Formats: sequence, structure tokens, C-alpha cells
Amino acid sequence: MKKKIIINKIIYPFKNKSITVSGDKSLSIRFILLSSLANGKSSAINILKSEDVINTIECIKKLGIKVKTTKSKFEVFGKGLFGYKYKNNLILNAGNSGTAARLLCSILVDTKKVIKITGDNSLKKRDMKRIIEPLKMFGAKFEHNNYKLPIKIFGTKKLKAINYTENLGSAQCKSAIMLASLKTPGVTKLKCLPSRNHTELMFKNVIKTPISIKKEKNYDLINLKGLKQFKSFNYEIPGDISSAAFFIILTLLAKNSSLKIKNVNINNTRIGIIKILNKMGAKIKYANKKKYKGEQIADIIVKSNRRLNSIKLNPNLNSSAIDEFLLIFIIAGVSKGISTFRNLSELNKKESKRLDWGIKILKMVGIKVKKIKNDGLKIHGNPNLKLKKKIEVKNYLKDHRVFMTSVITALTLGGEWRIHDADCFKTSFPSFFRILRDLGAKTI
Repeated sequence: MKKKIIINKIIYPFKNKSITVSGDKSLSIRFILLSSLANGKSSAINILKSEDVINTIECIKKLGIKVKTTKSKFEVFGKGLFGYKYKNNLILNAGNSGTAARLLCSILVDTKKVIKITGDNSLKKRDMKRIIEPLKMFGAKFEHNNYKLPIKIFGTKKLKAINYTENLGSAQCKSAIMLASLKTPGVTKLKCLPSRNHTELMFKNVIKTPISIKKEKNYDLINLKGLKQFKSFNYEIPGDISSAAFFIILTLLAKNSSLKIKNVNINNTRIGIIKILNKMGAKIKYANKKKYKGEQIADIIVKSNRRLNSIKLNPNLNSSAIDEFLLIFIIAGVSKGISTFRNLSELNKKESKRLDWGIKILKMVGIKVKKIKNDGLKIHGNPNLKLKKKIEVKNYLKDHRVFMTSVITALTLGGEWRIHDADCFKTSFPSFFRILRDLGAKTI
């Protein structure tokens, strides 16, 4: 593994550039898992070829599912809802992917043999209670160490539908319950705080399983009828807004620059960062909007703008920007005024303690930041900030978003940066540096 990268030059202006970012990671993983439960050959175009996705593929192959990759598409030969082969002493390694680990548990609720699910050192520190507790209600049994990986799951032939209230706003918890319901007789009823709705859209528009969705006050009410086998399907995966976000921030903070990011998923549950930035004065626009199997897709157009204003953020936007807050903190740090954020405890349950790392990075670059009650921050912006000092980023549990945020900050604010674990971006965005180089970024 490459130990560190050195950045000591601000990126030069780039105008009227167009880029395409990698396929959406959430959709790529969901495609792999759902297609493995389908009957027949499913294919995807533009699937993300990151370490997280590759680890998910290796897991379903160990369950007896054939996978084939060609130049233009990715194919999965599903064997139906109950087609997995459960071998003795089977170990599935999800690597760094919390989504893969949690959703694998849900599709294994009927396993006839004990299966061990593990991951890398970072993933082993993350909470699995949010999916273990509801999956136990279906009838599955677990062995675990304080709800951490590695865990062992033993399924049941007598799955039973459940009623469950999800109060974390966790798309992974919600999706785990939904996937388990596919193998379960009866109607599973789920009351959940709003979060990413990719699974609902795929259930309704792609695999066409019986599902009803209603909104009640602050909750979504989802009813799912199980045991309906679905056919194979084809899927074209749009660009990932979480990957696009790094180049949105790069363009905003670079001088005299403009950028079009083509064919990005702008699902309303994922574009919190754009809503927040526009509230701060960014004026990010969409072009060529279209709808594909329930998902909204568009080109994103962004121009340089260092004259942004602070924000007092309504926590209702938190869940739709949960993976982008490190970038949002940097923007707040160079905006006019004091920005306030609350209810961000979920950030410390990610690959690293991202709320704590947001504070560390801001302090490293000289921004005044203060923790406030309700897991919040106050960030005192400095629009005239220019760095000349040396900054070193290390010991962040190889969190890909900490790494890439540090790179973007270095390329736009200056200074001499030494950022360790410089290969960790490959877990989610392997083309990150290729696109940076295409825009003129210089790194060592």
C-alpha cells in the first residue's frame, strides 16, 4: 500500500470541463444482491468497480452464484430466492463495506448452516446491532462480540413476518429488513424515519415485488409481501452523487473554474449536499434531467464561488447528506459567518469517527470550531483563508472520505499536505485521481 501522498500546489483554473464519475455504490451493491436472488441472468452497465463492490461480488460467488464480466456489462446468474449453496465453515468477507456486511446478513436469514461474516479492521469497529435485532425477530440467530464483526448467523426455515419501527434514519437497517422480507411469508410492516430510498425504488420499479409506501408525519410506512419470486432484470447504473460531491467542492473553491458532471443520480434522498450548498449561495444547477426506473438522473453544473454564506442547518437535511458532511464542514470553514449543525451523532458510526475528524481537519487548517449540544458543531468561517503551513493527516482508520476530503482541501486551500494511507480511496472511488489529473491537479 502506498504510504502517503504529498500535495503542495493549488489546482489551476479549469473551464467548461466535463467529467463522468463512477457508478453509484449503493445501487451497485443492491444490484448484485438482488440479481443473485432473481431467476436467470441479470446484467448491469456502469457498475462501480471499487473494492467494496468487488468484495460483495466475491461473497455471492461463495454462495454459489455465477458472475461474468464483459467489456460493456456485468452479469449475474441468479438462482432464485432460495438458490444459494450453504457450505460448511463458510466465511464471507465484506472488506470495508458496512452496506455489504449488513445486507448480506439479511439475505442469509434462511441459511441452513452457520455462516461467518467479517470485514477489515475498520468495519469490525462498526455497529451491527441495528440489523441484528430486527433480523432476530424474523427468526435468525446470531453470535457476536458486543454486536461487532465478526458475527455468525444461523437461519431458520420458519421465517415470520415482523412489525418494526426504525428510529435511526438508517437506510441499511431499513434495507436489511426489506431484503429479509423477500424470503418471508406474510406481510412485513416497517415504520421508519426517512433515509435513502434506493431499495424501495428497486423493489417497486425493478423487481416489482409487492410493496406499498405511505408517509405519516415524520415516518415512512412500508408494507412488503414476501415469497414472490422475481425475474432477472437489466440495470444501467448512474453516477454516484457522493463521488460527484468531491468535484463539486473542488470547483466551488478553485479559481475561475466551471464543470459539468454528467449522468449523476440526483435522487432526492441523496442530494442534501446540493440543497445545503445552494442555501449557502452556490447556485448549482441541473441539466438533461430524466427518470430511470424510479431514480432521477441529471448533469450537474457548478461554477467557482468563494463568496458563500454561513448556514444554520435544519437537521431534517442530515440524512440526505450524511456521507458528504466532511466536505460541507470545509465549505462552512471558508464561508462568511458562523455555521451551525446539530444531531450528527451518526457521523461517528461511519468508517471512522467522522464528526471528530471533521473537527480535526478544520483545526488543522486554522478554522475555529466548537462542539455544541445535540452532537453539533459551530464553525466560524474565514473566507480569506490561505494556507502556507505543513499539514499531516494520518491514523484515520483508512476512511476513504477523510482521505479524499483532505486531498480536495489541499488542492484548493494551499499548504503542503502529507496524507497517509493513500490507496484507501479505492474502496469507493477508484477513478478519483484519474479525474483529478484530467482537471490538472498535481500530486506527488
